[in-house]
Amino acid sequence: MEIKSVGVVGAGQMGNGIAHVMALAGYEVRLNDISQDALDKAVALIGKNLDRQVSREKIAAEDRDGAMARIVTTLSLKDVAQTDLVIEAATEREDVKHKIFETLLPDLKPETILTSNTSSISITRLASRTDRPERFMGFHFMNPVPLMQLVELIRGIATDKETYDACLGVVEKLGKTAASAEDFPAFIVNRVLIPMINEACYTLYEGVGNVRSIDMALKLGANHPMGPLELADFIGLDTCLAIMNVLHDGLADTKYRPCPLLTKYVEAGWLGRKSGRGFYDYRGDEPVPTR
Repeated sequence: MEIKSVGVVGAGQMGNGIAHVMALAGYEVRLNDISQDALDKAVALIGKNLDRQVSREKIAAEDRDGAMARIVTTLSLKDVAQTDLVIEAATEREDVKHKIFETLLPDLKPETILTSNTSSISITRLASRTDRPERFMGFHFMNPVPLMQLVELIRGIATDKETYDACLGVVEKLGKTAASAEDFPAFIVNRVLIPMINEACYTLYEGVGNVRSIDMALKLGANHPMGPLELADFIGLDTCLAIMNVLHDGLADTKYRPCPLLTKYVEAGWLGRKSGRGFYDYRGDEPVPTR
């Protein structure tokens, strides 16, 4: 099937980025959230990011205007259900995702493909609660979506070839690169990345180094663009912890035990950049380590 319209559920950090790149690629986008304020902020941010692309001569002004015109916001999941491709980009909680798909089901077109931007949750399990497991798959973008080249495509046990090929065609139209991953906990990127971040948390927890020395060591010693603790703050410590729990529960291996210090930060509400504090305090002019 030819995909012309895309519904995005969730207007947060990932959802607004997905709406941005989809609209810029020519798709009609319906962006949904439970909050009108979140939708308004998402559209404003998309406009700001598109303006930046124009100023850097990455796109033309008419491309920006066309993209903005193709984005429609809605508080109703019924509006999203009538698109050709739905991308769920809500919070990384399985119960929330199940509820979204359950609400969508009665109003979906027979041919609509359902996907999740989940970074770790079983695609097979999410698909099994819908009426179309063969037309369901993982569509995992990297953050920030407009800048990152990779998209992980994850097939559940029932996903058919036509669904995979249709989603691969979307990735190619976006000008991005697809990596095909099997449906095991955290897939490829986060199976490797998040345990590295968790190990950096243990390195801090055990006093091997402080926040600055750990981040500096990986930036200069391994040529990473961001240190692991700085990256954790960027991703969100709650998201990092959720993925570690998925790995620990799904693979039953003690090497995936979440660091107690990571758990403590999340319990304190110190979730990183989005909350103003994490491994760094972002409330001043410059980020300052919190340990």
